Amino acid sequence: MSLDLGLTPASTGLASINRQMAVVSQNVANAGTAGYSRELVANTSLTAGGVGYGVQVGVATRETDAALQKALNQQNAAVAGQQVTSDTLASVDAAQGATAAGNDLASRLGTLTDAFTTLATNPSNQAQQSAVVSAASNLASGIRSQSAAYTAARQSVQDGLVTDVSSLNAAVSNIGKLSDEIIAGKSRGESTADLEAQRDAQEQTAAQIGGLRFIPSGNGDVTAVSGGLIVDTRAQSGPFKIDSTTLNPGSSAPQLTLSGTNVTSAIKDGSLGARLTLRDTTLPQAQAGLDEFAQTLSTRLANQGLSLFTDPSGNLPATGGTPVQAGYIGYSASITVNPSVSATPSLVRDGTNSVADGTGSATAFTPNPAGGPAGSTTLINRVLLYGFGAQAQSGVNQPPVTTTGLGADGSFSLPYNSGGTLASFAANLVGSQAQTAGAAKDALTDSSALQNTLSTKLQDETGVSIDTELSNMVVLQNAYGANAKIITASQSMWTTLLNAVTP
Repeated sequence: MSLDLGLTPASTGLASINRQMAVVSQNVANAGTAGYSRELVANTSLTAGGVGYGVQVGVATRETDAALQKALNQQNAAVAGQQVTSDTLASVDAAQGATAAGNDLASRLGTLTDAFTTLATNPSNQAQQSAVVSAASNLASGIRSQSAAYTAARQSVQDGLVTDVSSLNAAVSNIGKLSDEIIAGKSRGESTADLEAQRDAQEQTAAQIGGLRFIPSGNGDVTAVSGGLIVDTRAQSGPFKIDSTTLNPGSSAPQLTLSGTNVTSAIKDGSLGARLTLRDTTLPQAQAGLDEFAQTLSTRLANQGLSLFTDPSGNLPATGGTPVQAGYIGYSASITVNPSVSATPSLVRDGTNSVADGTGSATAFTPNPAGGPAGSTTLINRVLLYGFGAQAQSGVNQPPVTTTGLGADGSFSLPYNSGGTLASFAANLVGSQAQTAGAAKDALTDSSALQNTLSTKLQDETGVSIDTELSNMVVLQNAYGANAKIITASQSMWTTLLNAVTP
């Protein structure tokens, strides 16, 4: 009987050591796996009447820090969103050109102003008239290119939304499936550590994309929350939905829904929230500012008698709508040099249209008649002094630029002062855009630093230390040898006893 009592602790000890060695080996194998949490095996001493008779091997569990993991998930969502914002705004900022290269809007406007100044010295010079038309064409091209960049960026984030929703639905579905397996495993008393690790990875994906938060339940399940609403992780076709579409300046965008409820304005976090903000606010607001600049440029010059910038049909942007930009939403995408002026460059000297006194606060003007003074500078001076200036006529300020109630629904305001002149308007538009892109880049840098700090801290607390695992392996090997000696000794004693009783 005493030999049995010696074998039982040794045999259960060997079983425990084998299980722990398997877990140590798994830990070492996954030491470089991102997000992997160290696994442990708990053992319970077995006693009867105060006498130990072995150990009971527990199930493998993970070493976790729920609060730190939650903070990291939230920071991952912030970084994912800021990455999308920074990349998108950087591409838009690059499209507006560089001041040093002389191809941003402010520089192109300055080139046009210089061309008019040169023409004023010799109004009948056809080469200089053509130079004005060329400079105007260059400015219009820059405006159209910038508008195209906004449209392309907005389409890109829309397409990204469709991709994000697909990936988010896949992650949510996987979370539901893994949760079912975890619940079943726990009910059978099995280890669910590996399943929980897989679910953690899916939760991190869902947090990065949609900023989802997860509330654990006692039975092993989790409740997913987004935008203040519970996300059905067992939805058959995916809880989130958004339609694909092609966007143009001013066009409405499809809603993002969660189980049929519109959550477009509720989702603020992750790459999904960033794309929604860019698509519905940031880029349309920038487009509205560019449309307002294009409209102001066209109108102020026309008010002085030169419809230099129009749409391809030679029409000026329609004003007076409700909301204020209703008649010229997306005008910057089509602005061009008036076809009449392109065909007859001398119109930049003579003018294209009569102006009634007081129109746009300007004085009256009658175009220089055909065959009239070839050296007339009346229109050129009006353009230089008042079209490009802060005053519509001497002592009378230009009508103020509309800075609020912009966009297709009148919900946008310019985040910068338009200034009194076209030059200040262009400079402020370019500067604001560059500042916004720079701020997004700085925010990403700061958030990434915090993300790295949290990730390192979580890894230190729950990750695998090769030194620790190898040290544990040595301890387990020694314990294995000790238990093996007990079994060997017991076997020898049994052999001796059997030989003693065998005739």
